Amino acid sequence: MRKRTLFGLAAGTAAAGAATLAYASLIERNMFTLRRYDVPVLALDAEPLRVLHISDLHMMPNQRRKQEWVAALAGTDPDLVVVTGDNMAHPDAVPGVFRALEPLLVYPGAFVFGSNDYTGPVLKSPFTYFARHERTADRRHGVELPTEDLREVLAGAGWADLNNARTTVKAGGRLVEMVGVDDPHVERDDYNAVAGGASADVDVRLGLTHSPEQFILDAMAADGFDLLLAGHTHGGQVRVPFVGALVTNCDLPRSMARGLFRWPGSDAWLHVSAGLGTHPTAPVRFACPPEASLLTLIPR
Repeated sequence: MRKRTLFGLAAGTAAAGAATLAYASLIERNMFTLRRYDVPVLALDAEPLRVLHISDLHMMPNQRRKQEWVAALAGTDPDLVVVTGDNMAHPDAVPGVFRALEPLLVYPGAFVFGSNDYTGPVLKSPFTYFARHERTADRRHGVELPTEDLREVLAGAGWADLNNARTTVKAGGRLVEMVGVDDPHVERDDYNAVAGGASADVDVRLGLTHSPEQFILDAMAADGFDLLLAGHTHGGQVRVPFVGALVTNCDLPRSMARGLFRWPGSDAWLHVSAGLGTHPTAPVRFACPPEASLLTLIPR
């Protein structure tokens, strides 16, 4: 009797695990979600400004459902579109990224790249994400990706390339100063080249980075940027109910793996997108559906 009970428990546990894996890989990773936040960063008499934040597409050529969902975001009629990297997961992904973003390219926009805009992901144990975080350029890389083809698509449409760059654009009738860095997770960042106090003669100031490394966020906040935008974490990708994200794959606290926060010790806000894709060798999401965010900037 005891053996039958143990066997039943084991079988039940295995069945529950299989069902959870099937849900995470077949259902939730395709449950694309638009999150909405109000961010109080504008002057008291200002009209709202809508910023659409997209991150971590990790696009594969055949992901038509994702491409169509992202393309439909043009219906939100944003004033500004911001993309914070890791757009590709395959050498033939640029046409799919273009199909997804093409309806949005008519709006003012800006982008920074992540490591997976340069090289493809590689198979690795998920347990490596629990190891002590160290940002480094000396890591295993996958196949070379068509970075310059993607840059041509985005910059050729008039979007600001903010990989270690700084600019001012007009969006929704307002002046928006933006600064960005290339991916600090793999040491492609050079914030010193673009550092300096944010302008007082604009309506709002945005900082962009793929990986929300604290030293980058601290520097942008200290320079007076109002809203910092990042991706990379996938929101943890697999979250435990009542616990949250188990990892962030950077030095950001797990409690800030996704969502909108006041950046500690500053007047800046931080939005971390959980992103719209997954590592292609781990195509699962649990308690963390893929997302884009519409950030409505409102008066303080």
